[in-house]
Amino acid sequence: MDGYYSEKELKEMGFASLGTNVLISKKTSIYGARRMKIGSNVRIDDFCLLVGNIELHDYIHIGAYCGLHASQEGKILFDDFSGISSNVNIYASSDDFNGEYCTARPGLPEECVCSVCKKVILGKYSQIGTGSTVIPGGSLGEGVAVGAMSLVNDNLEPWGIYIGIPCVRIKERSRKLISKISQMIDKVDA
Repeated sequence: MDGYYSEKELKEMGFASLGTNVLISKKTSIYGARRMKIGSNVRIDDFCLLVGNIELHDYIHIGAYCGLHASQEGKILFDDFSGISSNVNIYASSDDFNGEYCTARPGLPEECVCSVCKKVILGKYSQIGTGSTVIPGGSLGEGVAVGAMSLVNDNLEPWGIYIGIPCVRIKERSRKLISKISQMIDKVDA
């Protein structure tokens, strides 16, 4: 397909693992593909940035202009059927802003710089709305939906809808999508 890397081009990038039916825009920047695992039925739209230790399971969508910022110590994991809308940034690694260290600057000695690295997990069926940010250690339980322009700075309990800065749970989320997805998979497997 025009605008997406071919299967051959994706294999040449050297991902740790790569499923089938993977569509990654040629306008996506990827750093450290050898540390990335990508499942099947994954689509990554234009102008995304993927850095570091990232694992995307199956049926994942990443909207345009998103950033996934990971490191060796701070991993980002998307479970099946999870996704993020446009302009979402997820940080499993970030500068430490407590004032004891400088934020990362080219040429500074290593002892002057400190990073915060914590795993970020998007549970199965979870979604994040446009313009939202997840910082190190913030994770979404199964079925969580985060509204637009929200900040995830903690672990969010399953099957809730959350909004705000920082986000708070406002109500339960329906689980009807589980049966719809099961029916879709049954049709594909038939």
